[in-house]
Amino acid sequence: MKTLDPHICWTALESKDARFDGRFFTGVKTTGIYCRPVCPAPLPRRQHVEYYRCAAAAEAAGFRPCLRCRPEASPGTPAWNGHSEVISRALQLIASGTLKEGGVENLAGQLNLSTRQLRRLFMDQLGATPIAVAQTYRVQFAKQLITETGLPMSEIAFTAGFSSIRRFNSAMQKAYKMNPSELRRTKKEPTGKASVLELNLSYRPPYNWDAMMDFLSVRAIPGIDLVNKKGYRRTVSIDNVSGVIEVQPMPEKNFVKLRVPLHLAHGLQQIVEKIRNLFDLRAEPENISHTLSVDPLLASIIKKHPGIRVPGAWAEFEIAVRAILGQQVSVKAASTLAARLVEQHGQPIESDVPELNRLFPKPEQLAEADLTKIGVTSKRAETIHNLSRAVAEGEIDFSVGWSLEQTVKRWTELPGIGPWTAHYIAMRGLGEPDAFPAEDLVLQQVVGDGQRLTPGQLRERAEKWQPWRAYATIVLWRHATDLQNERK
Repeated sequence: MKTLDPHICWTALESKDARFDGRFFTGVKTTGIYCRPVCPAPLPRRQHVEYYRCAAAAEAAGFRPCLRCRPEASPGTPAWNGHSEVISRALQLIASGTLKEGGVENLAGQLNLSTRQLRRLFMDQLGATPIAVAQTYRVQFAKQLITETGLPMSEIAFTAGFSSIRRFNSAMQKAYKMNPSELRRTKKEPTGKASVLELNLSYRPPYNWDAMMDFLSVRAIPGIDLVNKKGYRRTVSIDNVSGVIEVQPMPEKNFVKLRVPLHLAHGLQQIVEKIRNLFDLRAEPENISHTLSVDPLLASIIKKHPGIRVPGAWAEFEIAVRAILGQQVSVKAASTLAARLVEQHGQPIESDVPELNRLFPKPEQLAEADLTKIGVTSKRAETIHNLSRAVAEGEIDFSVGWSLEQTVKRWTELPGIGPWTAHYIAMRGLGEPDAFPAEDLVLQQVVGDGQRLTPGQLRERAEKWQPWRAYATIVLWRHATDLQNERK
């Protein structure tokens, strides 16, 4: 099994460095408890400490979670933290609930591996099996719901992915040596309205919230999402139940506060994962900036704008349509077309927020819709029709089980979708950290310092940015915006 550097881990532990939160966990042999690097408890003796790559590995070694630093509240194991590409994709699939649909065999199949190969990779790189990782994920999510909400235990059990109350009780007792009712006595009184659930989702600092909110603001679709100083709000639909969720950054505490209407409680796990993906909460900025800063151009921008994340997506299909609308037009023009599309074809909903009253159209709705009336060219309308039909009929999906190369190949086989669109979908819709739209005119000009590079020249320059070229893309787009503002 891959080992952690004990000197680096101990240094992070001594300083309670939040940048390492979730990157490893510390097991204290004298207490039998494992903690986050930021645990406020007194520092244990160095010889009594063992380090683990993930919470599941610490639990497999016999340690139980600390009730003080609450490992379930950490940013979690970064999916792309030096693991193999296969493990990174597997962690994403586990977080999305893949194991519930067909066990390890289903997970291995989506990754084109045998179950034996997958288990061996997990043990080598994480020190725990896929089942153990998924079980720890369920237990930790349940613990967070117990601690931070007033939901009934039965609802927590099924929301967290347990198949029965008995399994839920057994798992919590095994992990914490306490039953769920005893754990609830340790929680603080929930804040906010009784009709709204609040959860705190952590991230590793630094986080450039100005850059993230600016990016989302100029791409916000009237009726669907709203970005302002208070944060981000959008309409969502889970199992045909709609509502408005809110995300409020709490930068002084390194977490975001997620507010979900009580009537959407059944979809909490799905909502949490989507928000983590949308705001790239699992990113590891230290590693990313270290790699990208070998390029002087990127180093200067990152120094000015530390902690830039890759904005993800609430819905992959929505981002795919937006990518097509953005082909060869400005961001403003694409946003205008998206607004018209939603106004004409979005499903109206009732909402407590008057400005948010639409859902993005489903693939079936756009497969035959007349889009030329909203200003979309006939060629682009045909591309959206082809995409919508392919998604509706299951010919193509948004699985993260494929490699970047396989993903781009699959998408570019659809008429009207080229490399730029495929990489944009991979970057924002699938969370692919190395996606790189080399055909992007802005990137070609910014990197070429005013002289337009060819896609080939840009790819050659970007080779040393791997595996974080998607982050380089966002950094360079931010730089282009700065240059444009300077000219005004």
